[in-house]
Amino acid sequence: MFSMPRPLLALLLAYLVGCTEESVLLDQQLYIWQRQWRPAHAEALAQSRADFSTLRVLALQAHPQAGWSRALPDLELLRRDGRPLVAVVRLDGQLPQLDPDEIGRQIAILLQDWRAAGLRLQGLEIDHDCATARLPAYAALLRELHRDLPDDLQLSITALPAWLNSTALDEVLAAVDTSVLQVHAVSDPKSGLFAPEQALQWAELYGARSRKPFHLALPAYGVALTSDGQVESETPLRQGGPRHELRADPVQVSELLNELRADPPEHLSGILWFRLPLVGDRRAWPLPTLLAVVRGQPLAPSLALQRQQKDGFSQLQLFNNGNLASPLPKRIELPARACAAADAVGDYRVERDDNRLAFVRRRDGRLNAGEYLALGWARCEQIDQGGMHVQF
Repeated sequence: MFSMPRPLLALLLAYLVGCTEESVLLDQQLYIWQRQWRPAHAEALAQSRADFSTLRVLALQAHPQAGWSRALPDLELLRRDGRPLVAVVRLDGQLPQLDPDEIGRQIAILLQDWRAAGLRLQGLEIDHDCATARLPAYAALLRELHRDLPDDLQLSITALPAWLNSTALDEVLAAVDTSVLQVHAVSDPKSGLFAPEQALQWAELYGARSRKPFHLALPAYGVALTSDGQVESETPLRQGGPRHELRADPVQVSELLNELRADPPEHLSGILWFRLPLVGDRRAWPLPTLLAVVRGQPLAPSLALQRQQKDGFSQLQLFNNGNLASPLPKRIELPARACAAADAVGDYRVERDDNRLAFVRRRDGRLNAGEYLALGWARCEQIDQGGMHVQF
């Protein structure tokens, strides 16, 4: 009979116990919310393939004044990407009434077009932020849509935390296959974009209420408030004037994700991230930040100086090699010798003497992960790039 040595037995037991304490593997999905697609989508999709199983794509919208409008995703690009797709139909919460016949007709045309394009369509999602009092009527619409939906497609909805106070929520959830609880931008923007503790509480209450799998929608973006209270996100507003920026903090969101993985609410099956970041989208988290949060990696900025030199003329740039945004340094000093001329650009001004160059910040700012900022130029006999001293 085989007898295992005690030290080896102890190690095996510790391993087995550790396995039971590992975090839960949550499915990771991604919203694509741009109404107009551009070449940057191709690169963003390619870089996101390994980390996000499914794409939920804004496809169709109905607004009280504007009526129906189709988003214009690149269907061929989505076909080549090959991931499962959920077509998202947004019904504005201020619509005076829901017309089941017209909604069904618009959705049928949409699904026909997407299937004709060869897309790997997995489901349909209805995004309707209606008032709690209108949930019974919403449930009736969802039952009709579900009845007419092809058998191979799932029906999903986005849900608001405010609906937890209504008994009609049970009727709504019974009419769909899955749901997405939205815990960001659900109240007055002046109160903040996202509160992790409140989001966790809502998720736990929702999980206890739902009898079916649900995803939790988490923010990977920011917005700006204008002086008259309008909200500016990925599309700039024509109104001028100052902006008050509100951002979901990647560190806070990462900590919440760790809590969800360690002790997930009942029926929680995954996370949905809003939204796919594109180059030039200055209010979405850059992709290095989003991927680091999803992968559970440590978050930190890492500033470095890049210098392009030719014939004694140097162009200087500040680059963030990390995965977290950094505030712009107040002062950047470089040992330098025999500088005949120098100047700064943008957010900095330059100071120089016989032994150093100094770039001094003129206004506050931030440098996102993976981005660079032009500091200025200098004509010096020698610049010690490795001796850079940064003061925040």
